[in-house]
Amino acid sequence: MVSSPLNVKLMQFLHQSPTPFHAVANLSGMLESADFERLSESEHWNLEKGKGYFVVRNDSALIAFRGGSGNIVADGFRVTGSHTDSPALKIKPLPTMMNKGYVQLGVEVYGGALLAPWFDRDLSIAGRVHFQTKQGQIKSTLIDFKAPVAFIPSLAIHLNRNANEGKKINRQKELPPILLSTQNGKSFDFDNLLLKTIRNNKGCRNADDVLSHELLLYDTQPPCLVGLEQEFIASARLDNLLSCFLTCVSLIESKKTFPGVMICNDHEEVGSVSASGAQGPFLRSVLERILRTETSDDDSFDRAMSNSDFWSIDNAHGIHPNYSEKHDEQHSPSLNLGPVIKMNANQRYASNSKSVALFKSICKKGNIPFQCFAMRSDMACGSTIGPISASEIGVETIDIGLASFGMHSIRELSGARDTELLKKVVTAFYNR
Repeated sequence: MVSSPLNVKLMQFLHQSPTPFHAVANLSGMLESADFERLSESEHWNLEKGKGYFVVRNDSALIAFRGGSGNIVADGFRVTGSHTDSPALKIKPLPTMMNKGYVQLGVEVYGGALLAPWFDRDLSIAGRVHFQTKQGQIKSTLIDFKAPVAFIPSLAIHLNRNANEGKKINRQKELPPILLSTQNGKSFDFDNLLLKTIRNNKGCRNADDVLSHELLLYDTQPPCLVGLEQEFIASARLDNLLSCFLTCVSLIESKKTFPGVMICNDHEEVGSVSASGAQGPFLRSVLERILRTETSDDDSFDRAMSNSDFWSIDNAHGIHPNYSEKHDEQHSPSLNLGPVIKMNANQRYASNSKSVALFKSICKKGNIPFQCFAMRSDMACGSTIGPISASEIGVETIDIGLASFGMHSIRELSGARDTELLKKVVTAFYNR
């Protein structure tokens, strides 16, 4: 059994974070409990040596940092990067569809989701809603229905005899979930439903009109340990909230000696091109503001970056026993055998011999096992925030992560023993 306190807390975090907005709210709570002070981008910062701080952008991306006790420019930053978003079904702005006596919601696919597992699941709705108060103020709040309120039923095999022979899913026609039966003459207004829901939130009783929303469907089945010896974690959003949680714990538990930074970007699954994504200015902006408290030298940022290291931490593809031919034989990581170094000749991953050498040396010093992944040469390779962040701020970067199955499915699988190993090596990196 691998029911460690770390995994219990990880599964609680996953369950309570159905959207990037909820994930950032929960990460913020973890940091505040560890005496990290929240900053506002719109205010002047007065930073103290060794003290922890964090800043949030768009409610969906977060940077936490400690300045260290020495000279930041000379010491450089130890930066880890993950992402808060996962492939999902996003509810459209005007979603209500009345069809054959049922209320359905129009949805669009966010990111590269595996669509088949979304059928026949107990789904709920969560996200962010902007509203106007009776006094005319514009505010926002997070909502989570928690209860299963939606369902996407499969077509019975009797009506589709070729269902098990491969089938293309029509995203417009087949993905709208059923929300309500209207055969008894019920009327339905989605904005009214949201208005009633947000009025139950603290500080939102005077909500008068729903203006806009960013809402996702999610599977209500909670995370759990599976396997005869409970050595695997099954959950939604392991890619990549697992990394966000573990890097946050590592930063909190690390020493205050060296400048440590954790960034959790949004929008990685759709290309990272946004104000809160890795191709936006968020990280550079925060690093420059930290450095301005240390020195006014014009070249301080470039000097600091030359002494810094960035670890992009995102899940890796474990070798699937039913599809082992999809892997390169020499680069086939397994669940529960340690963190995975991800490499690609075409810079889909940012790892190079220098950054890999540093990672391996830290692992060897801590007796932490590690593995290596490279894609088959005849298959296309995915990417991460690693190459984007490296090019945006000019920092030495490596791509690593934990091996997993079912990446981009509504429910993924990772190794329960691997979580402690990743936390250990990331904490050692912050302490280096």
